[in-house]
Amino acid sequence: MSGSGIGNIWNHGWKELSGSDNWKDLLEPLDSDLRRYLIHYGAMIEAVGDGFIKDSDSKNVGMPRYARTNLFENTGLVRGNPFKYEVTKYFYATSELAFWKESDWIGYVAVATNEGKFALGRRDIVVVWRGTVRPLEWADDAIFLFVNAPLIFPKNPDPLVHEGWYFMYTTTTDKDDGKSPRDEIREEVERLVELYKAEEVSITVIGHSLGASMATLNAVDLAANPINNNNKDIIPVTAFLYASPKVGDLNFQKAFSNQQNLRALRISDVHDKVPTLPPFGWKDGENMDSKKPYEEVGVGLQIESEKSDYLKPKDLNYHDLMLYMHGIDLYQTSKGKFERIGDFDLAKVNKYQDALNDKYGIPIAWFDIKDRVMVQLPNGNYIVDDHENDKTF
Repeated sequence: MSGSGIGNIWNHGWKELSGSDNWKDLLEPLDSDLRRYLIHYGAMIEAVGDGFIKDSDSKNVGMPRYARTNLFENTGLVRGNPFKYEVTKYFYATSELAFWKESDWIGYVAVATNEGKFALGRRDIVVVWRGTVRPLEWADDAIFLFVNAPLIFPKNPDPLVHEGWYFMYTTTTDKDDGKSPRDEIREEVERLVELYKAEEVSITVIGHSLGASMATLNAVDLAANPINNNNKDIIPVTAFLYASPKVGDLNFQKAFSNQQNLRALRISDVHDKVPTLPPFGWKDGENMDSKKPYEEVGVGLQIESEKSDYLKPKDLNYHDLMLYMHGIDLYQTSKGKFERIGDFDLAKVNKYQDALNDKYGIPIAWFDIKDRVMVQLPNGNYIVDDHENDKTF
């Protein structure tokens, strides 16, 4: 077993799993440790979506449903989970359409507890971004224009990035101290790095869909403008990007790749169109004649959840994070058959849509059912339990 101080659940050291060698020999076939790693981080993204108040009739729409101390317990991340973290910061982002702006909760910063540190092999600081929910976020997603990114690349004017996402990342909000998510995250990560300066620390930035785009900007920012660990080596930054759109042009791709302390694994599904977008853009103030393509960053892992024998044959939302997690759980090689490993709870496949074959008896989109019929067991899995016996004595 490699990796100093790593817990007894891994065959590889954490640096390998976090991409120190660009996941060489871990993707084809998908390594069992990396599979569990990806499902672990995907579940941390799930917590933001589940804890977000999206009901437009609520006076608290756009806010977190739970306090930081209760987020993981109330979103199913505690039972049966050896990877223990503490949420230390919520952050918000501003989106806009013309003269209409709104600021919504979009993610959190967490750090591994002592127990989590043992399981993970180091003190992991995680920045987590959710996907698109609010109408103005959809509007910002639809912008194809390029802008420069001076806050990320102050000495390099060449990289161009998506205007809407750069705006969300760098614009101040009307929440808390009125800072941008960039400033909120950097200040909190710097605080945690100082707090754990005597330990081995990693920074992991994760997101799904819009959140993956924001995580891309966030990760390259933390790498290009590093936070030093008490004059030790620069802290490694890893991005796990689930269903990520493209974020910038060829110069952005080059600048991303040139960061020696940055690694990114981009997970996409063959039948999900979002990772193919945007196709091209042009710089703000120029016309379409100057258009250029958006480019992918990092190392790619492409799954095909449609191959799963557990799913219905058609009309599925392949962009669903739960279907991504199911696909990762089943993935062997690009040419091999999908066979379920069991690291991801099958019941969760139906959490947001009607995806599972009816023979499994899991309610459709059970997370949105008012009177929940799914109950979490001590091991973290969910079962149907919609009736309580009225015992008599």
